[in-house]
Amino acid sequence: MSNQKIHLTRRHALAAVPAMLATAGLAACQPKAPAVLNAKKKDTPMSDPENAQPLVIGHRGAPGYLPEHTAPGYDLAIRMGADYIEPDLVFTKDGHLVVRHDHYLSDTTDVAEHPEFADRKTVKDGHEGEDWFSEDLTLAEIKTLRATQAFKSRNHAADGKFEILTFGEVMALAQERISMQGRQIGIYPETKLPSYFASLGYDFESAVLDELSRTDWDRPGSPVFIQSFEDGILRSLRGKTELPLIMLLESADGVDMKDIATYADGIGPDKTLLAGKDGTSTGFIEAAHKEGLKVHPWTFRTDRLPKVFANAQGEFDFFFDLGVDGVFTDFSNDARAALLARAARSG
Repeated sequence: MSNQKIHLTRRHALAAVPAMLATAGLAACQPKAPAVLNAKKKDTPMSDPENAQPLVIGHRGAPGYLPEHTAPGYDLAIRMGADYIEPDLVFTKDGHLVVRHDHYLSDTTDVAEHPEFADRKTVKDGHEGEDWFSEDLTLAEIKTLRATQAFKSRNHAADGKFEILTFGEVMALAQERISMQGRQIGIYPETKLPSYFASLGYDFESAVLDELSRTDWDRPGSPVFIQSFEDGILRSLRGKTELPLIMLLESADGVDMKDIATYADGIGPDKTLLAGKDGTSTGFIEAAHKEGLKVHPWTFRTDRLPKVFANAQGEFDFFFDLGVDGVFTDFSNDARAALLARAARSG
């Protein structure tokens, strides 16, 4: 198989939004669920026949309420019913994996308030303007920063209160909460910019797998998904781990589900790729299911609800009816409430 990367652009994903929002069929929030074509089951946690409900994935923790990728944020997502919590991984200067959505730090930390790092502000390819970057600060230096809310319209009362976590600390939190909650809780790490970090000499694959090994979550059946927007690292990981791998997709252009199925166990598409302007499936879910791939779309945000939906439950119901296998959400409580309501209706 070719190692050429799938070309994914946010522009194409955003182009699908007007079509989805324009549909009259969505207004009722009750479309018919499409037939799943020959869905094949794989022996992974995401296809447990005893647990057919879609997974609730705490996207960056619970950023609808607290700064993203923080211990209280992850804990809140778990308490609100998340099955998995999602840490985005980037490297520090001294090779540690820390949890940030981007390797630039100004949007989600108080780095600008640290005069000792003023000389670290710089310009790098792929990012507009000057900023501070994770790979230019050591772990000890990163630990002096505090997290801030990334969205201006959300509550900022907790800005500056919580430290930046390592990947290991997130895993420890999840494992501790399993006994406290009395249920399985997993992690869903994303390898951010693996090609970029490889160009700087960082080995993402070994760093992730070594960290998982320290906690015995590198074994088949562990509650772990590994995701990436770059197929190269997933193709390589396929020969090194039996943990489920997820190919993230921003566009349907050039996507070959048969090829993805050779190295991944599922896809994480922008949710706008899944429904057409008439409110029915585009066939994306069916094509994935036909190849045995699970579908975990992103991102569901109650405070950024598409106007066509009356409430968050309407949006979740729509996508659950389409046949998704899980959802990335900033509001795990709303996703869990929608699932509970569905169970009550069917019971």
